Amino acid sequence: MKEIKSHVRPGLPFTNKMKKEYKILVPDMLPIHFAILIEVISSYGYNLELLKNVSPRVQEEGLKYVHNDTCYPALCTIGQMIDALNSGNYDLDHTAVMITQTGGGCRASNYIHLLRKAMVKAGYPNVPVVSLNISGLEKDSSFKLTLPMLVKMLCALCYGDLITLLKNQIEPYEVEKGASGKVVDKWTANIAAQLKKNKGWTFKAFERNMRNIVSDFAGIQQNIVPKIKVGVVGEIYVKYSALANNDLEKFLRSQDCEVNVPGIMSFICFKIDNRIEDIKLYGGSKAKDAVCKMLLKIVQRIESIMHGVLSEYEQFEKPATYAELKEMVADVIGYGAKMGEGWLLTAEMVELIRSGYGNIVCAQPFGCLPNHIVGKGMIRKLRSLYPKANIVPIDYDPGATRVNQENRIKLMLAVAAEGASKDFEVSEETETV
Repeated sequence: MKEIKSHVRPGLPFTNKMKKEYKILVPDMLPIHFAILIEVISSYGYNLELLKNVSPRVQEEGLKYVHNDTCYPALCTIGQMIDALNSGNYDLDHTAVMITQTGGGCRASNYIHLLRKAMVKAGYPNVPVVSLNISGLEKDSSFKLTLPMLVKMLCALCYGDLITLLKNQIEPYEVEKGASGKVVDKWTANIAAQLKKNKGWTFKAFERNMRNIVSDFAGIQQNIVPKIKVGVVGEIYVKYSALANNDLEKFLRSQDCEVNVPGIMSFICFKIDNRIEDIKLYGGSKAKDAVCKMLLKIVQRIESIMHGVLSEYEQFEKPATYAELKEMVADVIGYGAKMGEGWLLTAEMVELIRSGYGNIVCAQPFGCLPNHIVGKGMIRKLRSLYPKANIVPIDYDPGATRVNQENRIKLMLAVAAEGASKDFEVSEETETV
């Protein structure tokens, strides 16, 4: 008996006609960044919606269609999209879903295949799947990235980095509770509106907006008191997504901590730089090499504007540039370690330690080999270089309990508090002498 094969293609291709008629659902990862980013894409005629559904149903749906051993971030993002489609809030004949692909030997290159299979199994074979990538991984989609669009998207992400950085540094010390949140809302809406109208992305306008944003945050009255400073690193989705990390930042703030989460611009530089290094080591297209070098130059130019503005305000901790991060780990880890977040994850830990955020949560999906190597695997080396480094790796997975995760973090914070107490005693003795 012959096997009957289905003629339904998992995830229909996204066509030009769909651009005007379809709503595209986007899984959330960075609420501030993505709220600005979707407006950039919307300005090109696309209709995007950032998903906010974070109930336990999301992971339950993910577990139905993504094997638990495959990838926790894939499980969360795919679960979020399927849960949204199940809600009845969308016209399924005019709805698509979007996923990013970074390329390389990691989960983000395989998400789209997992998503398409999940769509068929969940009963949505005709929902188009849109790939957002610069690696040429999807040839049949009408969603195309142009250079101006890409520059605007990079500006959007850098705006998000700046707003998030300032919020995290001010919120723990604000005299008027909620003051920094108001500034966040104001500028997130303002920048999104500008970019949607094709404004705010030239270097001149970008710098002007940056200055105004920093000025507004600097005007918030603060009461600087001692707090435990905690850095958060890890696999990119689990590091940033409250859905994936059980609202890690909120938990740390509830423990009276100041939180520092490195921004996404260095990760973008890292992904572009990897392609340049590959061509240098193994050969490849000269045209691709030239394009990547041009993109890296643009990203670093955008990054330099933010750093230049922050340098004018002594009260704010300025993050390291990508070039500085790369130099920090020159003698710590090889640049060939580039799967997942690669050497950049180690570099972010070094930067945090040097900046006074030596208490670090390394958030990783359970079983994510690349991040276990460059994250958990580098802790011993970092402690030998920085004896006071207080790093705790936390695995995130549907089977991991939130209580256990938070108890391990509380233990790290207790060690941090004990260390701070000893430093205080030493300083008191010094003053007495």
